[in-house]
Amino acid sequence: MRLTTKGRFAVTAMIDLALRQDAGPVTLAAISQRQQISLSYLEQLFGKLRRHNLVESTRGPGGGYTLGRKAADITVADIILSVDEPIDATHCGGKENCNGGEGRCMTHDLWASLNSKMVEFLDSVSLQKLVEDQLSKGLVIESKPNIKRAISPMPVVKPIRVTGPNSVFDLGNVFAKS
Repeated sequence: MRLTTKGRFAVTAMIDLALRQDAGPVTLAAISQRQQISLSYLEQLFGKLRRHNLVESTRGPGGGYTLGRKAADITVADIILSVDEPIDATHCGGKENCNGGEGRCMTHDLWASLNSKMVEFLDSVSLQKLVEDQLSKGLVIESKPNIKRAISPMPVVKPIRVTGPNSVFDLGNVFAKS
């Protein structure tokens, strides 16, 4: 089993975000610059992280991303699984058709057990622990971000979440289903 760059970059970006969010929303451009990860790749990853409520976005000047939950409540498994990174060492992807559709291979149970242990381990490591590890290694966080804000030095207030229909067509569909 090999963790791809998708999972690796998602975890790295989330650590960077968690380290710096106390100063306000963190831009993907800043994470991209610090971690040497493509901005367009980060945009794709953060879209998935946002859909899984691991991050929240704030638009406009002074906007960026903050954690959607406390760092202690986010695990490495949450991050990796949210970016569609499979944690699977079996040859068949867990479908038990390892031998070309003729049942499980002789090592299927071994790899399935490894999968279980990997998920268990990744689920036991919180984002907060990874942040604390970085700080204990002497990582220094800049006191003020290197970003010039166009309007106000104050962070933008988080937007209100709307859970209802977001267009006239969706509203019509709600009433049509009633």
